[in-house]
Amino acid sequence: MARIRSSTAGKRNFPPSLDGAGQRGQFVVKRLRDAETVLTPAALQRLRAAGEQYRGKNYDLYFGWSDDRIYCSELLWKMYQQATGREIGQLQTLREFDLSHPAVQAKLKERYGNHIPLTEKVISPVRMFESKELVEVQ
Repeated sequence: MARIRSSTAGKRNFPPSLDGAGQRGQFVVKRLRDAETVLTPAALQRLRAAGEQYRGKNYDLYFGWSDDRIYCSELLWKMYQQATGREIGQLQTLREFDLSHPAVQAKLKERYGNHIPLTEKVISPVRMFESKELVEVQ
């Protein structure tokens, strides 16, 4: 198993299997701000149960908010909300994103045709990263 080596405060070097990912080969580790009191054995059991209900679901390329398919940020957001009542990151609608780039326009057209769901709820990795519910691990 690869070890994660410390670099600057709060940043970690990627293990060799993830080289090239992140910014300058580093990533930031965050956790729930009050994990010691919130993530009790009972809460951890609820987190596991919340995650289990999505086992076997297909990845949601359309980033819909239903539970029929699921995308990575949505999975974590829903697990924490169900298990702890915490919302890790502020939900947005698709309309709130910059959709003007030609590559984005092409992908939207490919996925949705002329019916882009601009009011669909979305949780982005950036909103989760910026959440006040999380703190950087030093």
